[in-house]
Amino acid sequence: MNLVDLILTVCLTANPTHCQDEHLYFESLGSLNQCIVLAQPQIAKWVGEHPTFTVVRWTCAFPKKEKSI
Repeated sequence: MNLVDLILTVCLTANPTHCQDEHLYFESLGSLNQCIVLAQPQIAKWVGEHPTFTVVRWTCAFPKKEKSI
């Protein structure tokens, strides 16, 4: 199974200077470009579950091998 790391930079809606990165992992169908296409439903789901945050940017990467998921 190939995993991809969808990295969201999110900020509190009430305090836009308070930002953090959130990592979402899901099965990759191949390339990071495909992750970009598949990311939007994942981002929408995350936003729906975390209404006090706003996603300000996102990117896709392959997880580091030493990182435990």
